[in-house]
Amino acid sequence: MKMTMVIRIHKLSRPFSLLPLSLSSTSLFSISHSHSLTLRTPRRRFHSTPLSTSSFMASSRFRNLVHLNAIVSENGGAGGGGSNGSVSSSSAVASTEDDEDSVLGVGYRLPPAEIRDIVDAPPLPILSFSPYRDKILFLKRRSLPPLSELAKPEEKLAGIRIDGQCNCRSRISFYTGIGIHQLMPDDSLGPELEVHGLPDGAKINFVTWSPDGRHLAFTVRIDEEGGSSGKLRVWVADVETGKARPLFQNTDIYVNAVFNNFVWVNDSTLLVCTIPSSRGDPPKKPLVPRGPKVQSNEQKNIIQARTYQDLLKDTYDEDLFDYYATSLLVLGSLEDGTVKEFGPPAVYTSLDPSPDHKYILISTIHRPYSFIVPCGRFPNRVDVWTTDGKFVRELCDLPLAEDIPIAFNSVRKGMRSINWRADKPSTLYWVETQDGGDARIEVSPRDIVYTQSAEPLESEQPEILHKLDLRYGGIYWCDDSLALVYESWYKTRKIRTWVISPGSLEDNPRLLFDRSSEDVYSDPGSPMQRRTPLGTYVIAKLKKENYDGTYVLLNGSGATPEGNIPFIDLFDINTGSKERIWKSDKETYYESVLALMSDQKEGDLNIDELKFLTSKESKTENTQYYILRWPGKTASQITNFPHPYPQLASLQKEMIRYERKDGVQLTATLYLPPNYDPAKDGPLPCLIWSYPGEFKSKDAAGQVRGSPNEFASIGPTSALLWLARRFAILAGPTIPIIGEGNEEANDRYVEQLVASAEAAVQEVIKRGVAHPDKIAVGGHSYGAFMTANLLAHAPHLFCCGIARSGAYNRTLTPFGFQNEDRTLWEATSTYVEMSPFISANKIKKPILLIHGEEDNNPGTLPMQSDRFFNALKGHGALCRLVVLPFESHGYSSRESIMHVLWETDRWLEKYCSSNASDLGQDGDKNKEEGNAAADSAGKVVAGSGGGGTESSSPDNDGFYSIQRSFLW
Repeated sequence: MKMTMVIRIHKLSRPFSLLPLSLSSTSLFSISHSHSLTLRTPRRRFHSTPLSTSSFMASSRFRNLVHLNAIVSENGGAGGGGSNGSVSSSSAVASTEDDEDSVLGVGYRLPPAEIRDIVDAPPLPILSFSPYRDKILFLKRRSLPPLSELAKPEEKLAGIRIDGQCNCRSRISFYTGIGIHQLMPDDSLGPELEVHGLPDGAKINFVTWSPDGRHLAFTVRIDEEGGSSGKLRVWVADVETGKARPLFQNTDIYVNAVFNNFVWVNDSTLLVCTIPSSRGDPPKKPLVPRGPKVQSNEQKNIIQARTYQDLLKDTYDEDLFDYYATSLLVLGSLEDGTVKEFGPPAVYTSLDPSPDHKYILISTIHRPYSFIVPCGRFPNRVDVWTTDGKFVRELCDLPLAEDIPIAFNSVRKGMRSINWRADKPSTLYWVETQDGGDARIEVSPRDIVYTQSAEPLESEQPEILHKLDLRYGGIYWCDDSLALVYESWYKTRKIRTWVISPGSLEDNPRLLFDRSSEDVYSDPGSPMQRRTPLGTYVIAKLKKENYDGTYVLLNGSGATPEGNIPFIDLFDINTGSKERIWKSDKETYYESVLALMSDQKEGDLNIDELKFLTSKESKTENTQYYILRWPGKTASQITNFPHPYPQLASLQKEMIRYERKDGVQLTATLYLPPNYDPAKDGPLPCLIWSYPGEFKSKDAAGQVRGSPNEFASIGPTSALLWLARRFAILAGPTIPIIGEGNEEANDRYVEQLVASAEAAVQEVIKRGVAHPDKIAVGGHSYGAFMTANLLAHAPHLFCCGIARSGAYNRTLTPFGFQNEDRTLWEATSTYVEMSPFISANKIKKPILLIHGEEDNNPGTLPMQSDRFFNALKGHGALCRLVVLPFESHGYSSRESIMHVLWETDRWLEKYCSSNASDLGQDGDKNKEEGNAAADSAGKVVAGSGGGGTESSSPDNDGFYSIQRSFLW
């Protein structure tokens, strides 16, 4: 059962990729179901929230592991593909020279060349290591897609979007080619072997290694006449020769990739989700409906749901969902080309072979469907089959889950997190809640972890592995003598790690770590894993001469008041003693250990034979990858990627600390243009780009996150692009909203927001780098919400604002938003006072609103920007609304991105670079009103921390967000 690592750590042995989300991460890598290690080259770095409510280990460097196939997403494409390139659609693109300031319909525009050239730089490839670490793939990417691709028809069903032509998720990007490199004994790369034999124009997705590392499997699609994409077919390639061929000789067998696509069941056999050949044409929408749309709650059930989008609307949508989501499973052999049907057609959502490849865990969803929740809450059945297609048993059939409480840590009733033990051939484990899934109910234990063999004897009952008083958060497996179990609780930010002996349950569990997930300084790190003979990954044990302890490697981000200093500790599980055997060079470089490479041999590892994959970067040197070997700790560089934007190679970066007026320490990263000298050049126009974060503790909020030596990664819509326009950029200043004890943070949201912004503005002015009348503020999603509130409640601080894809009226998200889990009726004043829509009459400074017309993010419906704009316009505010056709919560097409950059640059040039104090006769009055508003906010009792971030799984407002505040 495939689950994202954002939620559970126990799936490290399955097909995951690490999106570059964490403050400590420098790259992408995965320990995959194909037993490979996948890295993403560091073109862009995103930051995640300090604590995701669904994450059991938010402070862990592994908290952002995501299934490799999950990278194929609307906002990122395959492996995060989708970058930069030329316009190939028929959309009009105007030059920047035309003066269209007063015209609403300006067509698509291009930003100045100094910005455009950075965005159009060719993307770097994604790297993927073979299961035995002897070969590396270079997965080549295209540039930013044209708008015409986004304009293709899509079906919005059950919370997902489907490309009916390809029968996969819509808007997926792709790789354009695969290069294979041998990793030589001296840790250098051999010459590239190009995978060949593919059709011209092949679009490649879902690249996976076979368990033995001898073959690659992937899907291929090609454009058909008229520009539409063809359906996906499975291809395989021989790694030694690079020769590629279709898996199936029958060219009418297509992949259904709406949920899953294919998995390796052994070294030479694939189980593939295919489109049933007999399904016919899609159902047609009846001209006359079968009846009225009726929803009823005559049983008086309490059902609260956030503002999900793209839900099923009627019985026609249900039929259409079944049509596209139903798959027929087939087994395909690489050896003889045979094809065998596997089970009946169904909506298969997960295929997970056991470590010994004898069984496969299969999940399906079925009717009755729902019109108020997405498909993840539909009835879900989990079965065990043999890998040759024989049904073994049903594990569970969970009912429709419309009634999961909105309180954080609430879960679905019944069996959940069903997976294979990584240390056993075919043993299952799962979790069952004891509180009915309702986090508001006090009960002990709250969760119980069970384990059982795949085919138990008739009298064999599930065995209790561990009982938890907090919510289960995942397991690191090792062997019968050792496993680490995690539990956490969002309200208190508590996270615990337990040591258990799975083979000796009479041994009492021992509490290893008990800490606050907000306290990054106390994060001990996560255990490093090694590959087993079965191809799974378990905790790596080490042996040390003359010592009999049980040693593991803890890999941590090393947060300190001076910034992150990643480390590797040799940790004795039994005594708790540790020895730091490696740490990053904190003076000049930011280095990080990404994976253990010396894991091919069985048994405990020898400390003198360790080999790691590491990354290294500095403020001005982009990330490169290395092999680090013991005992001499010698590092060999294996990549030599060019600087992605040499025109900004000498930009100036400084991690700064400053204090809010209540004494809480705040942090930010200050970027200055190349060759800028404040003494000679004077203050600059400044753009502050951020994202608020919630904390339970002032001390935790004031902790430093990130490293001053990290390379300044610039995404296609990054605020850092304006360094090329001679702006000072204050990136990610912490905007902590703190609720200590029983206090809820949002009850003093505006007060704390304004105090944090005041401190940031005062700091850049004090440093002489920002002109006090030329400071703009901006943000994406919850950062847009922040921007609008600051212009309403602190107009004296900023000359203008840029708000993208935000929500501005919290009464339209009545059942919780972001990290607020009280309803509108439980916290009416909070909802109203936090909503900048209610304060639209106070906004006097220019505000630019941008929104994707097809935003699918819960909470940020496009009407939020439309209604907010009308409210502003109704009070005579200087405002502009830009709605991007076909774009979702994050923007992906080149035309749209370039136009967003043009709009932003125009806004900043007109209302920030020019003298902000000359905007109108109301300027002085605005300052006076702003000062009065700040004074009326009262005493500030707040803190700092993890600002400038957005979550990768739906954040608590449901934001399926582009991850960092820099990547707007």
